[in-house]
Amino acid sequence: VQLQAFGGGLVQAGGSLRLSCAASRRSFGSSSISWFRQAPGKEREFVAGVSWSGTNTLYDDSVKGRFTISRDNTENTVYLQMNSLKPEDTGVYYCARKRPSTGYWSSDSYDVWGQGTLVTVSS
Repeated sequence: VQLQAFGGGLVQAGGSLRLSCAASRRSFGSSSISWFRQAPGKEREFVAGVSWSGTNTLYDDSVKGRFTISRDNTENTVYLQMNSLKPEDTGVYYCARKRPSTGYWSSDSYDVWGQGTLVTVSS
């Protein structure tokens, strides 16, 4: 499977963006998918994750209440709705497929990564 992330852009603080992560084939529906981000000069960090069914979600505290992750397995797509954006949300956002029976937080748990999409939030 291949993942493609898109939807990034430049937005003012307080604004919204929706990111999409499209998968290349149907096996996407059996995998948990997460979003990570990497700010300039910083390590890649976990943002949000969703289980294969979409029933279970997990968020980093820094985005809880502002971001919503969801998925449409009929469209092989995972979304990240980002509201009330802050300058500190700036970075390249990646979607990734999690290996079974691994935790969400570590990037080592993921075996397939999208190419990343840049989000820039101006103050």
